Amino acid sequence: MAVPLTALPGNAGTPVDPTLERDAHQFYDTLSDLIRVYQFRDRDRICCYDVSVSQCYGLEALVRKGPMTLNDLAAYLYLDKSTASRVVDALERKGYVARAPHPDDGRALLLAPTETGRELYARIESDVVGEERGLLADFDPETRTVMIRLLGRIARAASARVEATGGSCCRIPEKG
Repeated sequence: MAVPLTALPGNAGTPVDPTLERDAHQFYDTLSDLIRVYQFRDRDRICCYDVSVSQCYGLEALVRKGPMTLNDLAAYLYLDKSTASRVVDALERKGYVARAPHPDDGRALLLAPTETGRELYARIESDVVGEERGLLADFDPETRTVMIRLLGRIARAASARVEATGGSCCRIPEKG
């Protein structure tokens, strides 16, 4: 059977498998639904802790990855530097993040979570993981393992295709 040609941007004249085309549309629809639900859940749950979703993601990055510069944080969060700066300013005002001189670059500052910030993130993470535990309980352990690996691969593949400027840590690391 001949594979039809499509006129997708950047793919003019490239053969496209119709099954792949159908799967891409279904994947887009399903992932969009999942992201929408999680964004609502994040907004609904996280703002109860006196931080916005963006502030929570910034705090999470600093807790999990360790101190980093504003440029690196902006790249990790896929934000422009000015937006990341506003996120950090708010976290600093609330006492969750502190700035310190960078030990290797006198022009830069390192951002790090305060003890209060670490405690806040631990509470948020505990609540969210509890929700995930309830969601995953209906799946057998083998299925959970496959889902986690698959979502990790999808996240890394998507990350590799996103342009994030300003820092050096914007890729999602490989996890077995």
